[in-house]
Amino acid sequence: MSPTTPFNSFVRDVPDFPKEGILFRDITPLLANAEAVEAMAQPVLALQPTHVLGLESRGFIFGSALAQKLGVGFVPARKPGKLPMATFNESYGLEYGSDALEIHTDAFKAGDRVLIVDDVMATGGTAAAAQRLVQRTGAQPLALTVFIELTSLPGREKVEGLPVFSVLRY
Repeated sequence: MSPTTPFNSFVRDVPDFPKEGILFRDITPLLANAEAVEAMAQPVLALQPTHVLGLESRGFIFGSALAQKLGVGFVPARKPGKLPMATFNESYGLEYGSDALEIHTDAFKAGDRVLIVDDVMATGGTAAAAQRLVQRTGAQPLALTVFIELTSLPGREKVEGLPVFSVLRY
């Protein structure tokens, strides 16, 4: 892809998914584009995180690639019951229901600097839950980076004090 091709040509709108009334932004075609990770990495390079926290599930894809690019460790934030050791759990609301995320209680330690990564920020519930999980370990959440930010929804309001970086804004 040339630098002048807009990333939004790789995002498909899927109406009424996962339920009626929701306009889903499908980023699957974007995953085949190596420049997508580069675009997410540029604004966060100077933050010097010690870890990346990737949010289930597409945040794993972007998060692990960003961790590799930044030369830091990757930690997954999983749905409940998926991690084998003691966990912290944070519930959150979605635009179409509710859910929770978990991380191991020893995922981070005081002094760790954590970059939170997901594919899309909508209502901000998932990101806010991730921010609380990082704080519960004693680590510092540095910023949130997402590929798509849905600006018509109040996502940024939910992650007070956390810088938010997005490549595309709808």
